[in-house]
Amino acid sequence: MRRDGASCTTPTSGSSPSRSGLPDLDRQGQISGKPRDLWGGEARREPNRSPGSRLRHLRPLIGALWAILVAAVPALAGTLDRAGIERHFPTPLVVGERDDKIPVWPILKQEAGSYEVIAYAFESIDFARIPGFGGTPPNLLIALAPDGSFRDAKVLSHHEPVFLEGLGSEPLFAFVEQYVGLSAKRPIRVGRPGARANGAPPATTVDGISMATASTRVVNETMLAAALAVARAKLGFGAGPAGLRVEAKPDFEPLSVAELERRGWIRRFTLSQAQADQAFAGTGVENADPGDEPFTDLRIAYLNVPSIGRNLLGEAAFARLMRELGPGDHAVLVVSSGRWSPIPEDFVLGSIPDRLTIQQGGLAVNARDAAWERRDLAPALPAGPWTIVKITEAAGFDPSASWTLALRLTRERGQILPEKIAREIGTDYALPPELFLRQAPDAGPDWTESWRARGWELGVIAAALGLLVPVLARQRGLVAQARPFSLLRLGFLAFTLGFVGWYAQAQLSIVTVVGLVRAAFHTGDLGFLLYDPPSLLLWAFVIVTLGVWGRGTFCGWLCPFGALQEFAALAAKPLRIRQVAVPPALDRALRQAKYVLLALILGAAALGSPLADSLAEAEPFKTAITLYFLRSLPFVVYALGLILLNLFVYKGFCRYLCPLGASLAVLGRLRLLDWIPRRPECGSPCQLCKVRCRYGAIAPSGRIDYPECFQCMDCVTIIHDPKQCVPQVLARRRARRTAPQRVAAE
Repeated sequence: MRRDGASCTTPTSGSSPSRSGLPDLDRQGQISGKPRDLWGGEARREPNRSPGSRLRHLRPLIGALWAILVAAVPALAGTLDRAGIERHFPTPLVVGERDDKIPVWPILKQEAGSYEVIAYAFESIDFARIPGFGGTPPNLLIALAPDGSFRDAKVLSHHEPVFLEGLGSEPLFAFVEQYVGLSAKRPIRVGRPGARANGAPPATTVDGISMATASTRVVNETMLAAALAVARAKLGFGAGPAGLRVEAKPDFEPLSVAELERRGWIRRFTLSQAQADQAFAGTGVENADPGDEPFTDLRIAYLNVPSIGRNLLGEAAFARLMRELGPGDHAVLVVSSGRWSPIPEDFVLGSIPDRLTIQQGGLAVNARDAAWERRDLAPALPAGPWTIVKITEAAGFDPSASWTLALRLTRERGQILPEKIAREIGTDYALPPELFLRQAPDAGPDWTESWRARGWELGVIAAALGLLVPVLARQRGLVAQARPFSLLRLGFLAFTLGFVGWYAQAQLSIVTVVGLVRAAFHTGDLGFLLYDPPSLLLWAFVIVTLGVWGRGTFCGWLCPFGALQEFAALAAKPLRIRQVAVPPALDRALRQAKYVLLALILGAAALGSPLADSLAEAEPFKTAITLYFLRSLPFVVYALGLILLNLFVYKGFCRYLCPLGASLAVLGRLRLLDWIPRRPECGSPCQLCKVRCRYGAIAPSGRIDYPECFQCMDCVTIIHDPKQCVPQVLARRRARRTAPQRVAAE
């Protein structure tokens, strides 16, 4: 296809020939009119602040939030009409009549006096509405050739925060262009950046993008799910049970391996060396070293059927496998013996096998190694390499219909810069339909892979949160010991910055709140949250702790940028930088700025305005944490400026500008407990805690301003320390003075 930006005239449209540039995708992820080529502890309640009074105080806010949640959600659909499609497929191509059943446009080319369909063009949002991290699904224009290959692919719109004013949209454009020439008949995975240059099979792998792993997975799933739906409807591929879930019946019959093979429930496939050589006939590499044993000898079994899986794995292992599979998922066992194995020695558990593919209806089924612990199988099976591959529900796999296990054999020709030649040899597998039940599936994207791939990160973060809760809750424990608690706090903040922020990329952001608002108004789908497991785990923890401690747990302990500011503030003392005392009246006014900014962001998001993404850039999180300061100069200067401001006005950004902190402060007003202990002397006459509070969260009266409290616990340490708490110090002094008088009197 041409990529010169010209439009075309179709014989069915009646329009005259015209030329126009392709619409440009601007930084906000929307189509603009500018022409551009897109191809290229202790608790105490204050008597006057009951939970009921708090709820009454926040009733208007709760009503507004409820209105957002119950707002009508318009359906999403493609945006291109005939003229829009014609701009993307210029002459000599011709856009035919749109299909009367599904939103697909045939793309024609004149050959020998007649028009031939060379592709079907469609928008992904009509077939796969998988929300990204901006809360809305990416929309891709895809052209699928009749042989199932991607003839063209480009981004029409997106709201992925990491690309908007971050990495820029260009890396996303280049990522999607990698699909051109690949086949929807084969599973396509997202590899590491530069994966194909480092030896990954170019026919099955696209290069990922650093710092955008979750977003590229959303785009990859969108691309494949939409292509699969069109392939089933228009190309005759994968004519499986779209709209149906096929599951194995729970019936069990004890059977030996020999009986399973006799019934065909275990498929044995033996390939001789001569047969392997014959597949390469005429290539110059058909002659290989002969051997007495088979080239490969495989046993293949579908494990979801209890009479197969339980007999091969044992009852306990089979039950564990079924628990690990998601609803609608499938597991296939492949056991190998012989000279060649489809499971090589360097095979990585959990990866997509390169040497074997499961196919059904002419399409490859997306299958991945289930990372199953390698243990002994049934004694009657060979002791060679084996794998259990998992097929997710999204693949539309029908285990009750015949399917094919295809082996990919590769040989090299030539000594210098050898050429790789690949051939596929397959064997069919089929089970009796009476072993299965058919039922309607639950719609939804496959997000479980992200959770399993990041399981160890989730475990580390969960362990850290499990440590944090008792430390903060037991105020007379470690918190009361100033020096040990200070060291613990610095260590935890280092973990938050290094692991949670820079490594796990789990910096919470107002962008997620924007996505929730957009989902409420435009998509109704919160599935985008499931593609970032560490962040979702932190969100769940933060929401729970909002009802106990308020905003401070996140802002004081779990915010990577907040931790970065605290470490930067440590340099103020050796540099002899004195903190600026903001006048109380100005301080109160500045604290309202973050609430105004929050209202503007949420209002823009509710109206569907891209201004929400621009206003969200008030957060420096993307620059400092997500992108490691590798960003355009204005954003880097802004982030560094806030860190520099922090040396003079402690956590000035958090106190005055942070929209995420504002949202947590608002929700934190629903807190049920006033958990910071107070004494009658607090505020009058003692002002020690107020003077020591660097956040200005303690009023002269001694009252704690919880929406502004960052849970540093300094005041808690003071009030439990008899050497620091002024009322306790004075009480001890009085006791020492009165003791001699009592002795003399006696």
